[in-house]
Amino acid sequence: MNRKILLYLFLLVVGYSGAFGQKTVVAIKGNQFLINGKPTYPGRYWNGNKIEGLLMNSRMVQGIFDDANPETRSGFSYPDTKTWDPDRNTNEFVAAMPLWKSYGLNAFTLNMQGGSPSGYGSSKCLNTGFATDGSLLEPYMQRLDRILKKADELNMVVILGIFYFGQDQYLTDEKAVIKATRELVDWLFNKRYRHVVIEIANETVDNGTYNHEILRPKRIQELIDLVKNTNKRGYRYLVSTSFGGIVVPTPNVVKASDFLLIHGNGASKPEQIQTLIDATKQVDGYRNMPVVNNEDDHYDFDKPTNNFTVSIKNYVSWGYFDFRFPGETDYREGYQTVPVDWGINSKRKKGFFAKVREITGVEN
Repeated sequence: MNRKILLYLFLLVVGYSGAFGQKTVVAIKGNQFLINGKPTYPGRYWNGNKIEGLLMNSRMVQGIFDDANPETRSGFSYPDTKTWDPDRNTNEFVAAMPLWKSYGLNAFTLNMQGGSPSGYGSSKCLNTGFATDGSLLEPYMQRLDRILKKADELNMVVILGIFYFGQDQYLTDEKAVIKATRELVDWLFNKRYRHVVIEIANETVDNGTYNHEILRPKRIQELIDLVKNTNKRGYRYLVSTSFGGIVVPTPNVVKASDFLLIHGNGASKPEQIQTLIDATKQVDGYRNMPVVNNEDDHYDFDKPTNNFTVSIKNYVSWGYFDFRFPGETDYREGYQTVPVDWGINSKRKKGFFAKVREITGVEN
């Protein structure tokens, strides 16, 4: 048998066996997240609170960011080079991931359309991983692939958002939205990644912020069901969608979702997080399922009670949302404001990661 045939057979067997991108598998059992068949943080308790089965995560949605608008692109330039470089951004993201993991972080959120690159507020930037018809843009997929490969290597879960309300308007119509969803899920299947859970849209709202009605609460379960009903090789992707700050999920979404995503933005008092969690668990359709607060911009990590600890005491996973506040000019501040320094080198970042380490008990 000649060498070309042998090489072909080898690649066929390797590809079929899923040797690429299959080291890490995320699953759900009851209200717990499992990685490779075992609950996260096995056996761990913190201050009497069960940690096993939770996702300690951070909003890192700009990991594959770019700006195709020449009028705004220069506004995201790095302070040292005075230019914007999407590959540098992704490369530095990947380089920082082992450090995050060393503190106990086991998940992070990405989004195909990013998030506001100025923290809050609209932007005229054009940051979307989809063409107007919903087809995937290869440069974005290459950057995403680099991050997912590293996360797979580190046994980290990626909460992958598809749509963001600052960018969905660039998709022509609902057909494009559906195509974008299908093509992304197919791409994940083709890459055989199984450490990814899907967040259809960041903060689905019913006030017209999303241009396409299918991305609003009354209909977004159609896209959740689309993902749930796509099964290949006996596997499908776990899926949900998030709601705005301190907004309780709607019954149609609770019934359709594999897990629930809530946001703590606007909850200036920890009591508001408690109220949100209690109300979420009373929604029609709620059952024994994971609840994840995957975006919260309140900190106070040095205090015994804060949004993070209240979530943990209620067995709700928590996600850190940090950006450069108005008036802050230090490039090291924030993980959402572009350009991003992906290190752990500001007071807020250090406070968060120290708390993650304390709660998870993970040591370097």
